[in-house]
Formats: sequence, C-alpha cells, structure tokens
Amino acid sequence: MIKFKIFSFLLLFLFAGNVYSSPKINAKTLILMDFHSDKILHELEPDMSIYPASMTKIMTSIVAFDLLKQGKIKLEDEVIVSENAWRLSSAGYSSMFIMLNDRVTIEDLLKGIIIVSGNDACVALAEGIAGTESAFADMMNEKAEEIGMQNTNFTNSSGINDPDNYSTVRDIAIMSKYLIKNYPKYYEYFKETEFTWDRTGGDPITQGNRNPLLYKRMGADGIKTGYLAVEKYSLASSIIGKDRRLIAVGSGFQTKQSRSSESAKLFSWGLRNTNTYEVAQKDIPKFKFKTWLGKEDFVEGIVKENIYVTIKKKEVKNLKIFKEYTGPIKAPVKKNQEIGRLIVEIPEEDTQSFIIYASKDVKKVNFFKSLFLSFNYMIWGDA
Repeated sequence: MIKFKIFSFLLLFLFAGNVYSSPKINAKTLILMDFHSDKILHELEPDMSIYPASMTKIMTSIVAFDLLKQGKIKLEDEVIVSENAWRLSSAGYSSMFIMLNDRVTIEDLLKGIIIVSGNDACVALAEGIAGTESAFADMMNEKAEEIGMQNTNFTNSSGINDPDNYSTVRDIAIMSKYLIKNYPKYYEYFKETEFTWDRTGGDPITQGNRNPLLYKRMGADGIKTGYLAVEKYSLASSIIGKDRRLIAVGSGFQTKQSRSSESAKLFSWGLRNTNTYEVAQKDIPKFKFKTWLGKEDFVEGIVKENIYVTIKKKEVKNLKIFKEYTGPIKAPVKKNQEIGRLIVEIPEEDTQSFIIYASKDVKKVNFFKSLFLSFNYMIWGDA
C-alpha cells in the first residue's frame, strides 16, 4: 500500500496571532455552518424545537421554485386573490397589501414573500398552487422530508402562530443550503433590498427587505427574518467570504438590534477563526497514478463528489491529505474503476476516506512489449 502525500498545509501565516475560542452569542438557539463542507462551526442547542415564524417562508419559496424548475408553473402566471389572503393585508401583519380579487403574478407574489415577508402573498401563492393552504402545507412537509429536515412540521405557508408549525435551527440551516444550492437563479430575489408593489386602488407602495445584514458591508445575500411574540426575533442568513459561504440560523434574540449585531458577530467569528479548502471537484481529473504495462504511463483519478475541508486556522498545520493505493496500477484500466482512496486527516476528528476512480480507459500494451517490459524489470528493477 502506497501513501502519497498531496497536501501538507504548513500555512502558519494564515493563522498567526489568531485565537480560537467559542463566541458568546446572546440567543436561545443557533447554528453556524460552512456551506461547502457542511462543517458545523458553532452551535447552541441546535435541535431545540422552535416556532420558525417567517423563516417558514423559505420552504414556501422552495416549493414554488421546484414547480418553476419543473415547468409546472411560470413566473408570469396569475393568481386571483381570495378573501383568506386579502384579510392578511390588514394592520398587524407583514403584508404585500394585495386586494381582494386582484390578479397577481407568481413573480410578484414571490417578491412579496421573500423581500417584504408578506403573509397575504404566502396565502395567495399557496392557494394558487395547491387550491388550499392546507394542501400546500402538505407539499411543504413532503419537501422537508425529502431534503432531510427531521424535526420540522409545517401547517401553513407564512409561519403565523400555530403550535404545530415548528422546526429547529439545524433543519432551517439544511433548508437554507438546499435553497441556495438548487435555485441559484431564484435565490437572487433574497438579496434585493426593496420591492415596489403597484397596488390596486392606491399609489404604488415600496417596502424594504427586513433582513438587517443586507445593509451591512459583510457580504450578506439572504435569507429570512422571523418574529413571534412567543419566540422573539429570529434570522436565517448567509454571507459570502473569500472563496467560501457561511450559513447561520438563530432564534430567541431579544431585540431587532441584537438579532442583527449577534448574527454579524457570529459570522465574523467564523471567518476569523476557520478556513475552508477545496480539495477536489467532482469528475475533474486531479490525481495521477503510474500504470504498469499500460499504453499510457499514467492514469488520472477523479472523485464523484465535491470535497471541501473546513478547519480551525490554528490546526491547519496538522491537516493531512494524501492518496492511498496499491501500485503501480496494472493495465488494462477501465474508466470509473476504483484505483485508490483519498484520505483526509483532521486533528481530533474522524478520518475521512473517498474513493478515487480512473478518469478513462488505459489499454494494455501488446504481448511483445509486455514481455520486454517484464524482462527489463527483472534485470534492472525499473519498470
């Protein structure tokens, strides 16, 4: 078995003077996750059941995005506003201010949901897609189960008070990653800072995005705020740093101001204390293996998934990444044949192992050349 070191990160300059300690964040429950590696950087009671409030609207959007992607609905399709939806345009609710019997496009409803957190837009969209909000909630729960949200149940499309509408910050982080990864085009709505609705029976109304981090110079581009009197303030958010993205979800912030400042503090801590490295990209040849009796001297290896490593900056000197294989690889070699393993060793964590596959076929040399090479090896010990 050959161990061949690929990387040895002796990048002391990356963490010089850096001290890794847990951040003190004033929230009831929270989680900070690296988008690419899924590494949890910090957590506080991440599986505590919470009322997700308007963070529910992330799933409302996902269900609509799914149908758009499948071609079952279009952005320009119109929905007729019911009395159920219109009643949520009254004072006391986050509203887009749609009117009874208005004909509103799917795109405008999505903007009303995502940018201004309109509960009226949620009900209108849910009824327009599924007929009833209850049937739409069933679609939300099916999607939640599909993407691995294990402690979540949705009963409505807006997150308005209902003891049976619950989730956890871990599940909301999973949902947020799914949103960003699978709908990059539609995710652009989440960073828009205002939306103007040309409403019926009055002047156009412009409202700003309720996500406070969008107005700070820190790379935030989403996702969704929430508030219920019983739950206090919550926020699912994402920022883009240098060559990486972080997702944070917190609930139980006591004020709007603390929701903003504590979330910003958590992101700052994550970027300051950790780094994420791209190890390999799916199906991109990167690892070279010597062959024996092959028409080509080497075959390149690939992995079948994107591989990223997130590590504390102070531990980067101890990160080890190497390939393990028995070689040289005897020809013939078939494309997608397992030819080795990529090993990732991080201090105080379980060793990770990924299969490396041949990126192409390598044929065996003819009989006479094979005989010559074997004879040469016996004489000189050099293939």
